Amino acid sequence: MITLPGLWKSFVITLIVFSMARVKIELPDTFQFTAFIPVRITDLNYGGHVGNDTVLSIIHEARMQFLQHYGYTEMNFSGTGMIMSDVGIEFKNELFYSDKVKVSVAMTEISKVSFAFYYKLEKETAGRLIVAAVARTGMVCYDYEAKKIAPVPGKIKLQFMP
Repeated sequence: MITLPGLWKSFVITLIVFSMARVKIELPDTFQFTAFIPVRITDLNYGGHVGNDTVLSIIHEARMQFLQHYGYTEMNFSGTGMIMSDVGIEFKNELFYSDKVKVSVAMTEISKVSFAFYYKLEKETAGRLIVAAVARTGMVCYDYEAKKIAPVPGKIKLQFMP
């Protein structure tokens, strides 16, 4: 076993932290929907700002509002359900109590059985919009009765593919 003096140990740990791959989300050029979600007092963590878990809750709420706007739900997406397969969030700035978060939502990358939602979370500060976070959720169409993956409905492809 190799032991390193304090300074070297700190250097090695710093090197490992800075060499980790960072999540980088490339947003689409346009968004199909915008939701406005206020930050509640219960959304704050011990640091006095919105916690990471709450950002995920905010994007879930924005997705539900997107679906409702188009007449869908996660359980009835033009005849099928959907389930989240992955999520990535890139945190940019803090959110605080009483901020009104503007969440822009885009549905893209539609394939045979899956698609992606992109989210841009912004807050107004000093008269201008500041990006607080960007996120992407991978979604898969899912037949909950048969307990298996289902194809993206043709109506959805027609409605949301460019």
